[in-house]
Amino acid sequence: MAEKQKMTPSEAIVEQLRAEGVEYCAGIVGSAFMDMLDLFPDAGIRFIPCRDEHTAGHMMDAYNRISGKIGVCTGQNGPGITNLITSIATAYQAHSPVLVIGPSAGSASVGWDGFQEVDQVPMFKPITKKSFGIPHPSRAADCVRTAFRVMYAERGPVYLDVPRDYFYGELEDFILPPEEYRSTSGLIPDGETMKRAAEVIANAKRPVIISGRGVVDSDALDYVEKIAEYLSCPVATTYLHNDAYRFSDPHWVGPIGYMGSKAAMYSVRDADVILAIGCRLSYFGTLPQYDIKYFKQDGSQEIVQIDVQAKQIARTHPVKVGIVGDARVTAEGLLKLLQEKGDRKPDQARLDEIKALRADWDKEIKDLAMEEPAEGTIHPRRLLYEMMLAKPEDCIVTTDIGNVSSTANSYLRFNNPRLHVACLTNGNTGFAFQAALGAKLAAPDQPVMSLAGDGAWGMSFYEVMTAVQENLPVVAVVFRNNAWCAEKKNQVDFYNDRYVGCEIEAPSWAEVARVMGAEGIYVDKAEDLAGAFKKAFDLTMNEKKTVVLEVRVDGTKLAPPFRKDALKLPVRFLDRYKHLDYREWKKD
Repeated sequence: MAEKQKMTPSEAIVEQLRAEGVEYCAGIVGSAFMDMLDLFPDAGIRFIPCRDEHTAGHMMDAYNRISGKIGVCTGQNGPGITNLITSIATAYQAHSPVLVIGPSAGSASVGWDGFQEVDQVPMFKPITKKSFGIPHPSRAADCVRTAFRVMYAERGPVYLDVPRDYFYGELEDFILPPEEYRSTSGLIPDGETMKRAAEVIANAKRPVIISGRGVVDSDALDYVEKIAEYLSCPVATTYLHNDAYRFSDPHWVGPIGYMGSKAAMYSVRDADVILAIGCRLSYFGTLPQYDIKYFKQDGSQEIVQIDVQAKQIARTHPVKVGIVGDARVTAEGLLKLLQEKGDRKPDQARLDEIKALRADWDKEIKDLAMEEPAEGTIHPRRLLYEMMLAKPEDCIVTTDIGNVSSTANSYLRFNNPRLHVACLTNGNTGFAFQAALGAKLAAPDQPVMSLAGDGAWGMSFYEVMTAVQENLPVVAVVFRNNAWCAEKKNQVDFYNDRYVGCEIEAPSWAEVARVMGAEGIYVDKAEDLAGAFKKAFDLTMNEKKTVVLEVRVDGTKLAPPFRKDALKLPVRFLDRYKHLDYREWKKD
């Protein structure tokens, strides 16, 4: 057992971070935490100064998803910390452990509306697994340990508030390694529940597996593949977790969710038993797509759901068997129970069916990509198709939210886990490039590419300066269609092509990139895409240059609305607006 040491609170915080293996802290420098910041270089913690604090949260979210390690972000009390709210909300929805160390106003002046004073703890409560403050400087190391216990146990971000005067003083406390104060092993599932699940799965006539992020985080992919082989069943991945199963495996059918794979959705629709491994089956991620209601909920499907958090079991879909457990431990145990029931011959008819579904879907998305675009532009699906062919095997891809980047769900395929980072159900624009920088921190020897429309890019481009300054070379693909096209599609479908607030004017993003010290490439011909991608990856990997690849895409080729069910045709009663009523259009 370690002995107590005399330390300042800043030293206690930093030393406990070191004991947890923290490598990076991102944010913007501020006087409130400068005493802690001063220790980082000698502690071996690299501070990444970004241009906006919300970038810091996205960076550390992606860093965690790629590396499995926990990153830290911080900023000046008040506006610096409130800037983190959106990105921490994204990490919360993504179940990404991220630690926010939030300096706050000095304890002696709280309540006097001092400079940069904000009550920060309540603001983070709805978007973290725990939001709390250090109650006394002597508790500094202990509170850091509490934060790590919660992050690992509940899989999500934690906010730790530190009054700025609490970084100073002296205390005596332990600095403990993880194994001495929290569990470092996966959650072991209940044995009897496992037997019931194995029975349901073994008796299935048309089982299907849905593989989620828990499979990636726990390194369970090999066991999922062996279960699929034993059952001769298709494997779909959850919404925007396209790296949760290898597309080269013959059981792969692609992702479910918005702009996902029809092969996956037909497979789930026709299943009698759904084995959901390491996934919460989120509401938005399981909504009907392409008019395919693949989750029936009419009694004809039974669900076996595995998740590390008990509160996620049957939260959105009723289940036959719910298993609380680590995905790897549980999948390994289920495989053993199934194998104990005896050998099972490969179902060749089912395998042929999977192959046919895959072939049909591949043809459909290729045919759509080859449709003729407007003159002087490239079909957005053609860009995605060429990107799929051009990206290196080990390339990490980060995707934003929006019309074109969301359509990437149809095209992105991976043969290894920890290669896809999406903003997921928080749905905030301006995620992909910041996340790419965090991914590059986690995997400096791998190529990293971000995908964003020009709307999202307008909320991101300034971090090119960070990429250049901090030597984080990535490829940023910007789909230039001069519009917020997801909302433009709503105005097409519901508002009779009346465009309000959806059009974008901007300079050439390739030129702007060059001004900021990066390379800029502009493409407006489909036949130039392959060469442009090759050049971009060569510059990034061999010359360590960040590249902005600006592609002029056809803004009339629009994906379906994200939430068509949440919009209604406009009804107007006042004379001023009567001509906007959809019933007036019908008269025409």
